Amino acid sequence: MSEVNKLAIFQGKKIRKILHKNEWWFSIIDIIEVLTEASIPRRYWTDLKKKLTEEESFAELYEKIVQLKLKAQDGKMRGTDCANTETIFRIIQSIPSPKAEPFKKWLARVGYERIQEIEDPELATKRTRALYKAKGYSDDWIEKRMRGIAIREELTDEWKNRGVKEHKEYSILTAEISKATFGMTPSEYKKYKDLKRENLRDHMTDLELIFSMLGERATTEITQTKNSQGFNELKIDSYEGGKIAGNARKELEAKTGKKVTSQENYLPHDKVKNISSDSQDD
Repeated sequence: MSEVNKLAIFQGKKIRKILHKNEWWFSIIDIIEVLTEASIPRRYWTDLKKKLTEEESFAELYEKIVQLKLKAQDGKMRGTDCANTETIFRIIQSIPSPKAEPFKKWLARVGYERIQEIEDPELATKRTRALYKAKGYSDDWIEKRMRGIAIREELTDEWKNRGVKEHKEYSILTAEISKATFGMTPSEYKKYKDLKRENLRDHMTDLELIFSMLGERATTEITQTKNSQGFNELKIDSYEGGKIAGNARKELEAKTGKKVTSQENYLPHDKVKNISSDSQDD
């Protein structure tokens, strides 16, 4: 995908960001909420735009603000005012906040990290591992999660190369695999675990991760073997790959007398931060 949605964390607060034109663009509303703690950050941003327009030469700056689709609290992709690092710096100058200076340093670091990751993709993997470790996940769980991310990326690359373009199509194919594997779509699974904006897979147990990987890897193998093309053929592959994992799950459950799916989260809600909310991951 040309654009990738993720979450960044500043002082425990979530800031949505998206990879657009090979650099990070950040949700202006999220940044305003972090810096001002305004009860209605969207209204604050509306008032600030009006102030900037009246008092400053805002036209040039405003042209650099782009509406990009980010995942909202209800889980839907919605157009959101976003800006790159340079433009965010200029907006911050107009917001009186004691957090402004530490935020600028954080923002500069996050923007630079993307350049580093383009030059050396292994850095992104190392950072993700370190973040999971800092949140208290075990080494064994982290290994499974990282392997799952790699398998997921391989699958979405196959989908992209075989004609999938829209975010909605990725979501439908993912839901096919999940439904056949666990008997639940990702949205149903999140409700089952009482999750909202959190990343579903960050709350999965070892076995849940393993069967997720099996369903997606089987789908990739089927797609490559059949040389499937287009959304309709890929949808059939997704169901078949998920069914393989689903049958394995049912067999294990029959042998052990225990369900693989769990309503429990891997860590308590107040200790878990969404580390890598790839828009296609759920």
